[in-house]
Parts: sequence; C-alpha cells; structure tokens
Amino acid sequence: MKTTLNMKKIILASMLVVPFLGKAQDIHFSQFNETPVLLNPAMSCTAFDTRIIANYKNQWASVTSPFQTYGISIERVFKHLKLKKAYSGMSLSIYNDKAGDAGLGSLLVNLGFNAVVKTGKYTKFSAGIGGGINYRTINSSKLKWESQYNGSVHDPAVASGEAVPRSTMMQADFVGGLAYHYAKSERYISAQDGTKFDLGFSVFHYNMPKYSFVSSGDKQFVKFALHANFDIGIKNTGIAIVPSALYMKQGPSQEISIGSIFKYIIQDQSVYTGIKKPCAIGLGAFYRVGDAVIPTLLFQYDKYAFCVSYDVNTSQLTGASKAKGGLEFSLRFNTSPGYGKALGNSINRPTYK
Repeated sequence: MKTTLNMKKIILASMLVVPFLGKAQDIHFSQFNETPVLLNPAMSCTAFDTRIIANYKNQWASVTSPFQTYGISIERVFKHLKLKKAYSGMSLSIYNDKAGDAGLGSLLVNLGFNAVVKTGKYTKFSAGIGGGINYRTINSSKLKWESQYNGSVHDPAVASGEAVPRSTMMQADFVGGLAYHYAKSERYISAQDGTKFDLGFSVFHYNMPKYSFVSSGDKQFVKFALHANFDIGIKNTGIAIVPSALYMKQGPSQEISIGSIFKYIIQDQSVYTGIKKPCAIGLGAFYRVGDAVIPTLLFQYDKYAFCVSYDVNTSQLTGASKAKGGLEFSLRFNTSPGYGKALGNSINRPTYK
C-alpha cells in the first residue's frame, strides 16, 4: 500500500525505505489468495482440515537492495464429535521482511483462532481473531539524506541534521475477521460443475499500536480489508474460472487488486482406487490499481499447489524500476474435506481450492 513519507529522501532507495520510519505498510503479497490467514484469521480451516503454505517474494532488485519477504502459515482444525455443525480452528503464521539498503527488517509472528459454523448443506460461516508481535529493525547508518548531498555526490561524513532513529522496536498487534464459505458440486471436478467461493472482511491494528522508530508518538492506522475469491467450473469444458478481488484501506491509503486465473483440468482423481491423482494448470493475471500488472501461473497436483507470479510495475516508479517489480512464489499443501461427493466429510481427498 502507498505510505505517507515523513522524512526527506535523497535517492529512490531511501524513498522506498524512509516511509517505514513513520507509518509503514504491512507485510503483504501479490498472491493474496495464498496468504489466507495473513489476510483474515477467519479464513482458517473453512475449506481445509490442515493447510500449510510457504511464500517468498523478491522485489525492487533493479532499483536498490532487493526487498525480500518470506514466511510460512499453518492451519489445523479441531473437531468434536458432539459438535457436528460447528468446530474450531487454529493458525500460526511467521513472516520475515527485509527491505532496502538500510536493511529495514520485520519479523511478524501471529497466532489465530476461529470458530466455524455450518449454516447449510453447502455453506459455512467463520469468525476469527488473531494476535502476535511485530519486531522491527533498521540500520540507521545506511540511511541517506538530502542534507548529505555535497553538490555532486552523497557524503556520509556530512551531518544529516535528522533525528537518529532507534535500531529496534517491538509492538503487540491484533486482528479480527469474518468469512463466508460456499462449496457445491454434484460430482468430482472432472464434471466441471463445481462452484466455490469465499467472502471475507477483516480489521487490523484495532489496538492502534505506537509505530515509529523516532520519538514521534505516531500510531499505526487501523486497516480494513474486503476480499472475495471464486472457483467456477464450466460444465463439459475441462475449464474453471477462478476470479478474485481485494480491497484494503489504511488511513489515507488504499489498495485494490482484481484479476482471474483460467484453470485447465488435466485429469481428475480416480473415484474408487485413488491411483490416478488430480492435476490442473492455470494461467491468469491480476491488476493492482495504479501499481502493477501481475501475470500468474498455477500448477496443482494431488494435495499440492505451486504458484509463481511477477509484478510488472506500472506506477510512477517505472522510470527507475524499468517496470521490474517482484518475483513471487508460493507452495501449498493441504488435506481437507474433499471436493464433490466428498463434500463435508473429513477425509483426505485433495481439493482445487
């Protein structure tokens, strides 16, 4: 998300780092569908009994020291035999971010809990909360200021006249959200008659933690997120359309992402023996308004999914970045209630979520 710049910058590298000294952006990925519990704690265990996702992103390598973000999330359902229409889930997520020449670092550890209620034959409603810590670091000696420009080059020996920020800070943070899940199919995915979707709303930083490396007393803005994703099979074509959208607002800034993947079903799982494993490949693109076009490739096999995307920068930084944004990967493993005939049963059939 775009941020408010609180200090002067001398070069683009500083322009990308300095905003974090005041009100900074959160860790987030272009593949927002592959970071469900980072987006909304209520998304945990609505479609999967167990889900593990690893993410990695490398961006702005053409401009400055690469911004690298990586992490892992784990979800696990807890069911009780006496509660056939409701159950609970838990998620643990760990993400690390390193940004720019000043080595701005962020370690985010969150634990989430949610309750899921089956509201109908094909529908579920979930409410979740999460909390954790955000540990931030920065190497202030690497920051470059306009006042250190001697007329021809940057001179680090010249006093900047700026307040020296702390090298570390820690904050407690909290998030809450709601989610609605729908899944229906008369047969397995080879029939191409399945329809699934998730709708959600989440609120971040509602405790408004203090957030500044300098003694400014600034507090982090509350962030609101609305998200939706669909998986719509087109009968007798071997194709599914997978559109999704995300809207986030934090203080004066906002982000809108929208796009779709077109998925081709290579083969379905054999119904009785399980010898044949399901396999699908998808190709699509997303647009983050005013910022990037994101071509995306998805490959699914059995209980695994691999997704790769690339941010083609379209913002005002294009002159410096030469449209080179960031390469992103995600790897997912899940067991789940199955798709089609297995819907609602706790068996380890793969799903094309």
